[in-house]
Amino acid sequence: MVRVPACAAGMRLDRFLSTLSELGTRSRAKGLIDDGHVAVDGVPRKSAHAVRAGERIAVTVPAPEPVGVEAEALPLVVLYEDAHLLAIDKPPGMVVHPAPGARRGTVVNALLHRLGPLATGGDPERPGIVHRLDRDTSGVLLVARTPQALEGLARQFRDRTLSKRYLAVVHGVVRADTGVVDRAIGRHPRERKRMTVATRRGRPAVTRFEVLERFRGATFLRLAPETGRTHQLRVHLAALGHPIVGDRVYGGVRSRSTSMPAAVATALEACPRQALHAEAIAFAHPVSGSRIEVRAPLPPDLSRLLESLRRTLLA
Repeated sequence: MVRVPACAAGMRLDRFLSTLSELGTRSRAKGLIDDGHVAVDGVPRKSAHAVRAGERIAVTVPAPEPVGVEAEALPLVVLYEDAHLLAIDKPPGMVVHPAPGARRGTVVNALLHRLGPLATGGDPERPGIVHRLDRDTSGVLLVARTPQALEGLARQFRDRTLSKRYLAVVHGVVRADTGVVDRAIGRHPRERKRMTVATRRGRPAVTRFEVLERFRGATFLRLAPETGRTHQLRVHLAALGHPIVGDRVYGGVRSRSTSMPAAVATALEACPRQALHAEAIAFAHPVSGSRIEVRAPLPPDLSRLLESLRRTLLA
């Protein structure tokens, strides 16, 4: 039983619960609310309920069901590691955690083999996972080894006190050297696996970009998301008219244009996946408080893409 303090009055129920170390993440809190395991003064409430000072909140955390996540001896490139957390360089094509249709070969399977049991935050299928990268996005991924690290890192993601940088190759020539995309993102009204800016019920989303190189028909960008919405970078760049090369969901796979040089079209078509890489993440260590930045080098497939595009400038 938890009593709502005066300082938390007005907070959404799921957000308030996510501040409790026993739950750890907002998604976990929302899942418990949706499943009827949370009551406010004895009455079930929705996630959006605004809590009031003095309300008593009862949370029943069910025992986790066996999920059968198996440890697998899979290679992991470790960029940083200590007793509390580690950062890996996730390769493209690797799913972060088990899900329907992807029970093996995930980052979690590999972590369990390397490290053994990890802090779960209440979700046994996502031990140690505090954020995610799409299957075809490569780069830095943080993993918590202890409950203290899981709670501390989750709080930084929630409060937006850490910073992330990405690299992307997009279609078209981006004219502005720098810019900001400030457009809310929500679920697509018909295609439920997609996100869109064309919605009235979107959540605020902000992405900053900087042009690193321009090619004939493509641009190399550095991206700095200020929020962490699902598919945010892919959706924002598509809305900008410059979808990420190789992104089959948001328009990054295009037929050849008569105005595009053949060498450029060939280079873009050869990209095996969405050309998006999580370059770096900077955060406060959840135990020591020291500032840490972890960087992942550009993977070979994107390096080859850039070299191909550079050669077209010399042709």
